[in-house]
Amino acid sequence: MTGNAWSRRRFVKMALTLPLAGLFSRLHALAAPHMNRIKITDIKVMQIQKIAGNSLIKIETDSGLVGYGEAGVSGPMGRARIDAPIPLPGGVQGIGKMRDLLIGKDPLAIEVHFQNMTSLMHYYMANIPTVSGIDIALWDLAGKITGLPIYSLLGGPFRDSIRMYSHGDGVNMIDKGSCRAFADRVKAMPEGFNAFKFGGLGVPSARFAPTLDQSQIRYIAQGYNNIREALPENIEIACHCHDEFDEPSAVAVAKAVEPINPIFIEDLLFPTFSQAWMSVRRQVRVPLLTGEKLELLDGFKPFIDNEAVDIIHPDLSFAGGFTGVKKIAAYAYLARMPVALHNVGSLILTCANAHFGASIQNFYRSESQLGEHDNYIYGMAVTPLEVKDSHLKVPTGPGLGLDINPDFLKQNLSEGEVYWG
Repeated sequence: MTGNAWSRRRFVKMALTLPLAGLFSRLHALAAPHMNRIKITDIKVMQIQKIAGNSLIKIETDSGLVGYGEAGVSGPMGRARIDAPIPLPGGVQGIGKMRDLLIGKDPLAIEVHFQNMTSLMHYYMANIPTVSGIDIALWDLAGKITGLPIYSLLGGPFRDSIRMYSHGDGVNMIDKGSCRAFADRVKAMPEGFNAFKFGGLGVPSARFAPTLDQSQIRYIAQGYNNIREALPENIEIACHCHDEFDEPSAVAVAKAVEPINPIFIEDLLFPTFSQAWMSVRRQVRVPLLTGEKLELLDGFKPFIDNEAVDIIHPDLSFAGGFTGVKKIAAYAYLARMPVALHNVGSLILTCANAHFGASIQNFYRSESQLGEHDNYIYGMAVTPLEVKDSHLKVPTGPGLGLDINPDFLKQNLSEGEVYWG
């Protein structure tokens, strides 16, 4: 290859990939004395209520240790994926199931398992949300086997607590009285949240909206102005969309909320990258955030490379678990882009976010269901999580550091689910 062939772009692309190679060196070193001593015996999937359709993963071993994860699929979907037929490694004549890639294997070979699961092509391509839940459970197991918290295995901690935000659910933003009532509720919250995400103004009602008219834009602007006026200045506001707008509507919505100085506006456009994202980026001045339905580094790379958003927003239960999202965060770090974490799931995902947020330098903040009306998910833990001044204390026990209350799971199974059936 001649010197002229080494363009600057090619050199930069090669240089960007080098830091990804050593991401899990800490795991390798700490797990080495424990390799090949424990085998996976079973993988189970179960769905509970009110965690946005996610399911819980349980990996059992011959040592009695178990690992817990959370997958971005329902219970029936997760079980179907784990038991879907695939050609086994070593010969196309052997047909097995996804679970056969793991049963009888060492749970500490996490990178090998991640590669084997994410590279599935036949008969079905890999379902990354299912893989994500399994990966989280494998890291939980790795922590329990080594006696260390996950953040330590991932190379942290950079911090001992992670900054959180909650949701403004239940407030009618057009009704100033409702906004004031929410402000009073915020003052009484023991978690001391100082950031909330608001959305759901009812404009538009369609899943994929027609272009918004001026009256709808004014309606949105009024709602956000109302909630801004009701809340103290120290409470930060984020704007929530659901990927429903076209390009001109996205621009109009962003400009409508600009006067309240939101910390970000989320998911203005269809989730995958397109030139529409670049058009919006050029025309608006509010921070843009997206990513809760993107998978692996492939899904995030064009947003990072093109600086199409200010903050990426992966979901550990959807984008690739710890292994996949660590690669995404490392690549984003090279572009000096912060990483927020999406989470409307259970305490398993919340604790996973805490460990991940502690393990990377470029962490921004994490979403959670904590602080909502019924505080439902708190009941999943035997020992309550510590949340103060809008920060979640990172659990320091082995693995996720979460002692799960089995009675809570049994009492809150989704319809048709059997306890770890």
